[in-house]
Amino acid sequence: MYALCDGNNFFVSCERVFDSSLEGKPVIVLSNNDGCAIARSNEAKALGIKMAANFFEIEDIIRKHNVQVFSTNFVLYADMSMRLKGLLSRYCPEVEDYSIDEAFLNFTGFDNNNLRKHCLEMAYAVRQGIGIPVSVGVASTKTLAKIANRFAKKYPGYKSVCVIDTDEKRIKALQKTEVGDVWGIGYRHTKRLQEKGINTAYDFSMLSRDWVRKHMTVVGERTWRELQGEACIKMDTVQPDKQSIMVSRSFGKMIDNCEIIREAVSTYACMAASKLRKQKSCAKSVLVFLDTNPYREDLPQYSQHIIMNMPVATSSSMEIINYVSEGLNKIYRDGYKYKKAGVMLMDICDEKAIQAHIWDTIDREKHKRLMEVLDKTNERYGRNTLKLAVLGDGEQWKIKQERLSPCYTTRKEDFPKVK
Repeated sequence: MYALCDGNNFFVSCERVFDSSLEGKPVIVLSNNDGCAIARSNEAKALGIKMAANFFEIEDIIRKHNVQVFSTNFVLYADMSMRLKGLLSRYCPEVEDYSIDEAFLNFTGFDNNNLRKHCLEMAYAVRQGIGIPVSVGVASTKTLAKIANRFAKKYPGYKSVCVIDTDEKRIKALQKTEVGDVWGIGYRHTKRLQEKGINTAYDFSMLSRDWVRKHMTVVGERTWRELQGEACIKMDTVQPDKQSIMVSRSFGKMIDNCEIIREAVSTYACMAASKLRKQKSCAKSVLVFLDTNPYREDLPQYSQHIIMNMPVATSSSMEIINYVSEGLNKIYRDGYKYKKAGVMLMDICDEKAIQAHIWDTIDREKHKRLMEVLDKTNERYGRNTLKLAVLGDGEQWKIKQERLSPCYTTRKEDFPKVK
């Protein structure tokens, strides 16, 4: 049996853990640059605030109903997510970190008769331990566990835990689930299925396996088999190394100064290089891109990217920044107001499989030692405690976070104070 444990309205719940006055009130969390709603409390949903609703479109509702609004605090949410997964691992030896607010658990070998009680205890422990309410869906496959989780979240009678452990329960759950809500069935296939009169997960499960494979490939067939109760998607507890690493951001305001953008892309390059070193890899090439704001049709538009090949694969922030800066010089054009930039590291290989270059003049051992000091210092004392001077202070380009809450668990000066 598999379980999916999901933090309810996770970002909002994280804010409520440290501010109990938010309980029972409508609360939303905004995306980067405070653009749109990406998390909503049940009270905010009841007001008609839709997922991804633009902030400027819901300002009247926010003022009228005194909706509490927060900027995205990924530092806080990531730390709370780590604590959540740590608690779950006490109740199940095999936990797959699926997303920031979700985890799959493999309960193979557990006594199915006591599984609901075990999951109720787990949900209670999470609520008591870190203050996050969770919903748990349990079934014989991961796809069915996703469906069970929706029922646990939607219907209070389940008391946060829904177990699909009989064929009767499976069929009933499929009949009450729209086909577009099935994990693994995207918008394009949903539209095609609905045109064929397939509106529920049960309708989809009644199609022939040959038809599904022909029209939806082996991926659709795998979903179909999972809905039949056949486990096809195994646990993935070891995250594979990334084959490319991208860091990109929209600026807090439009920028027409190359040196300010250079600070930004240099910062993104350092963030990407840090991730590269964490997985003990190196990159052979780097892509840099620049975009204007496509929504400002009153302004001239420009979008460009360039790939810079490095003679020797590297994970040194200093070396990568040099190529990023050179690439920026080649694609930057005066006369435009830029809204977004990004860096992508590509051609990634293991750090032990680097092919040397005969004309290489860089002291790579020195770079490696310096990067180790940089990483260890920032890991111990916080991000950007030690950084390269080219990164600047970010004041001219940083994302807009006008409603940012404190980093209650990771920054000493933000620790909650008991009076």
